[in-house]
Amino acid sequence: MGNTPSSVLFAFLFICGSATADVVDAEAGGFTSVNETTIDAPRDAVWQAAIAEINQWWSSDHTVSGEASRLSIEGRPLGCFCEDLGEGAGVVHMTVTTHSPPAMLRLTGGLGPLGLMGVDGNMTWEFSDTDAGTRARFTYAVGGYRPGGLDSIAGPVDGVIGEALLRLKAYIESGDAEPSSIE
Repeated sequence: MGNTPSSVLFAFLFICGSATADVVDAEAGGFTSVNETTIDAPRDAVWQAAIAEINQWWSSDHTVSGEASRLSIEGRPLGCFCEDLGEGAGVVHMTVTTHSPPAMLRLTGGLGPLGLMGVDGNMTWEFSDTDAGTRARFTYAVGGYRPGGLDSIAGPVDGVIGEALLRLKAYIESGDAEPSSIE
C-alpha cells in the first residue's frame, strides 16, 4: 500500500476551503458537517459523475492506496464505496444505505481514519435543480467515541468533505478535478 497509516491520517486532516462549508454542531460525542455548492451542469450529469466517476474526482491523498483510480461506488442499496488494493485485497470505506437517483445517495460508515475509531456516520449527498445548474449538498453526521472527543476533528473532516465537493465541481465543469481549474 502506498501510504502508511500516519500519512493517511495527515492527508485526511489537511484542511481545504469550500464554496459553503459549516460544522453545524460539534460535541465530544459527535458532529455534523454540511458542504454545499452549485455546479454548472444538469442534475443527471452531476449524479453520474458523483457516483460512477468517483475515481476521477476524489483526491488520491484521501485513499489508502494513494490512487483514487482504485475507488468505486456501487449505486444500489448495500453497495460498496470501496477501494481495490489488488490481489484480492480492498477496503470498504462506506456502505450505500439509500440510493435514489438522481436526487440522493446516503452512505453509512466512518470515512478514512474515522473507520479506525469507535464511531459511525451517515453521509448524505443531495442533488437538486437550480436556475444555475445543480445544487450539490454533502452532509456528514458522525457520532461515537474518540479519546479527547470528536469535536476536535470536526473541522478537519469538514475540510476533507469540502475539498471533495470542490473537486467534483471542478471535474464536472472543467474536466480537471483540481479546484483551481474553475473560477
